[in-house]
Amino acid sequence: MRTVIERLVGEALTRRIPETVPRDVRVRKMPGKVSVLTGMRRTGKTSLCFHTMQTLLETGVPRERLLYMNFEDDRLAQARVGDLQWIIEAFYGANPALKEQTCWFFFDEIQRVAQWELFIRRVLDTERAEIMLTGSSAKLLSREIGTAMRGRSLTTEVFPLSFREYCRFQGVRVPERPVYGDRDRYTLAKAAEGYLRTGGFPEVQRCEEGLWRTVLQGYADVVILRDVIERHGLSNYAAAKALARHVLQNPGQLLSVSRLAASFSQAGIACGKSLLFDVLEHLHDAYFCFPVEVHDRSLKRRQVNPKKVFAADTGLCRAFASGITADRGGALEGLVFAALRARDVRPDYVVTPQKTGVDFVYEEGGAWHFVQACWSLAESGTAAREFRGFADARPQHPKASRTLVTWNEEGEREGVRIVPAWRWLLEHPIANKE
Repeated sequence: MRTVIERLVGEALTRRIPETVPRDVRVRKMPGKVSVLTGMRRTGKTSLCFHTMQTLLETGVPRERLLYMNFEDDRLAQARVGDLQWIIEAFYGANPALKEQTCWFFFDEIQRVAQWELFIRRVLDTERAEIMLTGSSAKLLSREIGTAMRGRSLTTEVFPLSFREYCRFQGVRVPERPVYGDRDRYTLAKAAEGYLRTGGFPEVQRCEEGLWRTVLQGYADVVILRDVIERHGLSNYAAAKALARHVLQNPGQLLSVSRLAASFSQAGIACGKSLLFDVLEHLHDAYFCFPVEVHDRSLKRRQVNPKKVFAADTGLCRAFASGITADRGGALEGLVFAALRARDVRPDYVVTPQKTGVDFVYEEGGAWHFVQACWSLAESGTAAREFRGFADARPQHPKASRTLVTWNEEGEREGVRIVPAWRWLLEHPIANKE
């Protein structure tokens, strides 16, 4: 393994740093602390490492002081924590004078090496080094860092592209001030159609029209296999894949694990409730999907009531959509949730005593907010249901703002602001935007 690592370090020190499209993600940094990027696979964590390296080069840091290594390289598959010392030996062996200068280490998907945190802590304590780590498992990274780093790390969550970032990738101009002429409205509405369909994974933005679906399906398969089956030692691949597919095909729906286990069994997929609960937790840990609880002060009622489950990205849902048409309302609700979660909002859903509801309620900046997502208010029954939900929920938070996100309708009615999706998305930047 020593020879392999020495060769990889040599390659890394001479490899050209790839060009990247700037993101609105501000990586949390502080001298003496490890910067940790977590998020689902393919959301752009590696690109943020490369962007950070490019920024350092632009400020005058010599290339030889920057080292990037990807631990998903098959040549490192058998690496153990003791082998990682050869990275340091090879790096400083190539240029011993660097021992007296600050150097930067970028380690991608390092959680694949058991007890990696011991190595990182030692490097942090013994070398003049700034360290950035990435990983696709929130729980493993947080647990290991919490025990070994002891407050010496800063975590940044990385999600698929926001709508503003999507426009940047697609070359769509977004006015600096929120004043939109007819041409801007048309252009941004068209961009929102593409964003809803293909989602925000950076790689698919450059895919041919007929290829993005296959690429996203591949992403899902890798998460199921590596982040659920292999990482947690499970053997029931069929059940894990069936659950993941169910989540993607039913965005925002209440999920009953008991009913789902019975349904899978009838379809010939042997599994129990305990397994499905575990798989759902592992998918959440991998940032593949997110549960939303009912809004209630009682912790017991929050836990007992079924949860809504949203996928990380609407493109993933569209890639697995069955039938000729997809659920546009569910897709829009998923789009709204993804935007909220990316700015570190963890909303609840509301069920009122009158059995009506509101899609999302959350507190931000000391104020409460109700948000509904509805594709169109053209049908009077649909409009009545949405506004009735707002009215019935209002006693819970009388001063809360009320916003109804639609696809293209705009205005105000009964104290509720109605706003098209493209505008609402631009008004809500991600949490750690610079």
